Order: sequence, then structure tokens, then C-alpha cells
Amino acid sequence: MKKISLLFCLGSAILFACNNEGKDPVEQADSANKQARTDTMAMAPAPDAATSAFLVDAANSGMAEVALSRLALEKTSNESIKHFADMMVSGHTAVNDQVKGIAARKNVTLPSDVSEENKKKADDMMKKAGKDFDKDYIDVMIKDHEKAIDLFEKATNNVKDAEVISFATNTLPNLRAHLDSVKLIKKNWK
Repeated sequence: MKKISLLFCLGSAILFACNNEGKDPVEQADSANKQARTDTMAMAPAPDAATSAFLVDAANSGMAEVALSRLALEKTSNESIKHFADMMVSGHTAVNDQVKGIAARKNVTLPSDVSEENKKKADDMMKKAGKDFDKDYIDVMIKDHEKAIDLFEKATNNVKDAEVISFATNTLPNLRAHLDSVKLIKKNWK
């Protein structure tokens, strides 16, 4: 029976991979997690929808902030922005690693790349230079951190998994500190 279940899962994964070419990576992860919740032959139980959605969104957000901050390290000449971008890369890489570990333990499929929306944001920023780039980077970091804080706060109320709640609760102070830092850069930069 285990061999049949394993073959079914492998066949489903291959079929899933073939049918999702060109699809947004976040949508693919959401779809895989939804399928896992409905798969009665799965080897391990899938987490609830709120847990899966939070981990997928946290991974997407974290990957986007790292990618944009790496771009900022290449493009900016502003020392405050460079320092902030470096802090984003190291801080969010560590958080991303935590998300990956939790997702693996909870059998949650994460996106392989950032969403199409975040790719477009990065492409648009790549075309900018100098103060135009710096302004956009600061504005995006403010908006993205506000969204991330909202996401993590909602997780502390909506998710039922204790490990995920603890992770969200423990990550919130750093997200708030990042938001305060980038707002201070914006205030002092004008």
C-alpha cells in the first residue's frame, strides 16, 4: 500500500509540475498545498489553510525583500541605504531559512521564486538609477514591511499551529525595527 501511495504522490507531482509551467510561483505553492490538504492518501497530514497561506506569503515576502536589497547594494551610493540593504539581506535570509525549516516540518510547499508581482517590481526598479532608485527602494521597503507586519500579526491570531505562532510572534519585533529604520532613512534623506 505504501508503494502505491508513493507512486500516486510521485505521479501527481510530475503531473502537477507539467501543468503549472508559466504559472506564478506563489500560485503554484498555494495550489500544491490545497491539493495536499485534500489528498487522503498523503503520508503526513497537511497543515490548515491559514498556516500554509502564511508560510507561502512569508516566503514570498522574504525572498522579495532579499532580492530588492541585493539590487540596492549594487545600485545605490547612499551609505544609509547600503547599510539598511545589508541588514535586510542578512536579516531576511535568516528569516527565510526559518520559514523553509518550518515549512519542511509542516509539509508545506513554498514558492520556488517570488511572485510575478514582485518580479515586476524588481524589473521596474532595475531600470532606475541614482536618487530615483533610492527613493523607490525606500518607498517599497516601507510598504513591504507594513504588509509583512500585517501578515505576521494576522498569523498570530489566525494560525493554530503553536510553532508558527511562536515564529510569527518572535519575528514581529525585527520587522517593526526594520520599518522604523527605513522610515528614519526617508525622514533624514529628504
